[in-house]
Amino acid sequence: MPEIASPRELFLHELGDILYVERELVEETLPKLIGEVQDAEFKKGLEKHLGETRQHVENVEQVFRSLDEEPQAEPCLGFDGLRKEHDKLLEESSSSLVDLVDLGAAARTENYEIAAYEALRRMAKALGEEKAVGLLDENLQQEKEALREVEKIATRVSNESTKELASA
Repeated sequence: MPEIASPRELFLHELGDILYVERELVEETLPKLIGEVQDAEFKKGLEKHLGETRQHVENVEQVFRSLDEEPQAEPCLGFDGLRKEHDKLLEESSSSLVDLVDLGAAARTENYEIAAYEALRRMAKALGEEKAVGLLDENLQQEKEALREVEKIATRVSNESTKELASA
């Protein structure tokens, strides 16, 4: 792989990373989670976020095009690591803990995406790419809202699980 030698090249590489993440979420990860979670509110939130994530893919592809570049996903080792960690934890956990495992994975992924979009937004602003800033900011705000929802649901599910264990 050639050396990343300029801020623009770094921006394009990082943009490719988040494109990979968003596509993986749409094509594989979110549908899998929707199929395995039991909590109705969590499932509904995942379904809503799947629709938002489809728009995130479109927005990131639009950023590439606004820079006269073809959208190109870059394998994202950070996201792949989060996914492997989730799969291993799910394998090792009781089936009654699936929602808690998935909520933890969702929160970690949202935090990862938020950090990525904040960095991309800063780089786009420094490069003077205002259209990119707007599109990236749209994704960033939705990721922050998704994290708030996940945290709210995780608190409720954690409390319910703890009460169930205490009364068993």
